[in-house]
Amino acid sequence: MAKFQINATKTGFNFYLVAGNGQTIATSQTYKTLASCKNGIASVMANASAAVEDQTKEGFETIKNPKYELYADKKGEIRFRLKARNGQVICSSEGYAGGVKAALNGISSVAKNAPEAKVVDPEE
Repeated sequence: MAKFQINATKTGFNFYLVAGNGQTIATSQTYKTLASCKNGIASVMANASAAVEDQTKEGFETIKNPKYELYADKKGEIRFRLKARNGQVICSSEGYAGGVKAALNGISSVAKNAPEAKVVDPEE
């Protein structure tokens, strides 16, 4: 079963969405408080089924938030980020050397796993 692993950092808290096989699917920014980190997790859970805006295609259609943005990073690897209704990035992926198809599989994994994932709190 997938889980949201919350970690304490020097400057706050962040989370990783980890699949049942132990692979990290997506990560968050660093939040100042544990409560705001948990709000970020709730937002990923609520927005996991968002549509995909494929920015790797020339002339792509811009869609409303919430959405996944699929894009090429500076190294040419494909990544995705999930944006909430307010436009804030709530989680993002690693770079996929395997291209768009691999990144789309990552998005599918977030959509499938996030809504039912267990939250592992660092205080437990």
